[in-house]
Amino acid sequence: MGLEAVAQLNPIDRELVIWLNGLSGNVALIDDLARVIATDYLMPLVFSLSMFGMWFAVRNAAERAKAQYWVLVGISSIGLSNVAVVILNVLWSRTRPYVELDEIELLFYRATDPSFPANPVAIGFAAGSAAWVVNRKYGYWLFAAGLVYGISRVYAGVFYPTDVIGGAAVGILVTWGTSYLHRLFQPITNLFIRLVRGMALG
Repeated sequence: MGLEAVAQLNPIDRELVIWLNGLSGNVALIDDLARVIATDYLMPLVFSLSMFGMWFAVRNAAERAKAQYWVLVGISSIGLSNVAVVILNVLWSRTRPYVELDEIELLFYRATDPSFPANPVAIGFAAGSAAWVVNRKYGYWLFAAGLVYGISRVYAGVFYPTDVIGGAAVGILVTWGTSYLHRLFQPITNLFIRLVRGMALG
């Protein structure tokens, strides 16, 4: 039995997604809220705006330089997290829960891409990791938002719990790796920040 089959038959994954998704259909308000949170638009917008806000939020010159540097790391990490997810999808195409399990009541549209790792969660944790370096509290809030995003998609029958864990790991690891890349090209990063400030955008 291959890695894909073993993971998709993981009993903990199976039972958790069936249990959490099984809570749907009882309270319409909760279902509607889960659909809003799970959408492709709301939370990615929140994560993008969090980087925008961090760029402008800090007033102290030294702290602002650090924040803006990590905003660039965060933006790069969001992009590279998408690349990492695509590569992992090529290596391992995991079937979605609503395809694999008859018990799932889908509250979302039928996505056609592989389930693992959870791409939107990777984006959230990439943004959260960058923010955490600048402001721990801000970073924790973004981590929490990414986790809620992932749980809402498990509730909706779109992801397995391990898809969410995998997405979080991708976001954190990619941000860690991206920070080292930015250090190699720090003179270029610093020049970009100075140019942006010269246009009164920072």
